[in-house]
Amino acid sequence: MGFRMYCPTRLEFGIGKLNELHTLQLPGKKALIVTSNGKSAKASGALDRTEAELKQAGVSFGLYSGIGANPTVDAINDGAKVANDLEADFIVALGGGSVIDGSKGIAAVATNCGSIWDYIRGGKKLTKEPLPVVAITTTAGTGSEVDPWCVTSNTETQEKMGFTGRHPVIAIVDAELMKTVPPKFTAYQGFDAMFHSIECYISNKHNQMSDMYCLTAISNCGKYLIRAVKNGGDMEARDGMAFANTLSGVAMTLAGNTSQHGIEHALSAFNHNLPHGAGLIMISKAYFSHYVEVHACDQRFIDMAKALGVENASKAKDFIDKLVDLQKECGVSDLKLSDYGFKKDDAKAVCEKARSTSGNFKNDPVALSDADIEEIYTKSYR
Repeated sequence: MGFRMYCPTRLEFGIGKLNELHTLQLPGKKALIVTSNGKSAKASGALDRTEAELKQAGVSFGLYSGIGANPTVDAINDGAKVANDLEADFIVALGGGSVIDGSKGIAAVATNCGSIWDYIRGGKKLTKEPLPVVAITTTAGTGSEVDPWCVTSNTETQEKMGFTGRHPVIAIVDAELMKTVPPKFTAYQGFDAMFHSIECYISNKHNQMSDMYCLTAISNCGKYLIRAVKNGGDMEARDGMAFANTLSGVAMTLAGNTSQHGIEHALSAFNHNLPHGAGLIMISKAYFSHYVEVHACDQRFIDMAKALGVENASKAKDFIDKLVDLQKECGVSDLKLSDYGFKKDDAKAVCEKARSTSGNFKNDPVALSDADIEEIYTKSYR
């Protein structure tokens, strides 16, 4: 029954909530808007709408569009310099998980100087409060709008690791901002959100509070993910997936991810163009099948199969069958590691990288050996 919960983020959830940004008590009068290095925020109209809201609130702003599919050390450090040159007193993160994660890193470096990697690998501690972050999520994938973590990629050392910054002070979750996300990325992001809750549900740190969040999120994914992928304009489905995403973000602060995320971070550290959700999808069947085969937590897999809609689920493998069916229905069952430059004999290197960079292994329901990790990679390889 024991758990620890800390929720310092003001959550504004619902369709049309971006229109209320100007009415909120914002943490300053000069903001740096952080977006991705793509054009989605501009093309969707989200950037123009955010700028209009800030103007109405009497906030001046600058723009930094330097975050890629995975926020890198250089992108975060460059963003911090832009924030300081602007003399920004808060950050507006407008985008998906990478943008929000990157913004947390920018916020920390802007007030504490140095490189973000000093705080991730160098053992350096934050001595000053990071700039406040207002997170406006445009995807339903990471739950980063309600957690303190900033996952950062170092392209020189080929490492991808998490950094504990600060929770956003305000989070706006408006499914209207997600309706233009293409089907493929809707699927990648949706499975990422679902895996957050699946991992937290089987985590050895699960508790009554995290279970409540996880099962509700997983149930929403079962109801709405296929619909959101097949019809991006289905706002009920978009709203349902947005809710699953945010619930999963909170669940991670309560129970913690397992090593599926650690293994995937090793993959996307080797190839920074690999979408995180795609990497998770490719290893998911082998990863969860391992725990089913060793009977790590059979009842929990049955619970999750039922949450996904398998009403008569009676064995742990029912969850695996449903997971595979979901991936087929969402058009992502044919993803191949080989298409991202991986080779079958990379198993040992991926294992070593995951072990050296991830703390998620400590949350596993049953400890994985190196041989187990390599076997999961090998079974996932195509």
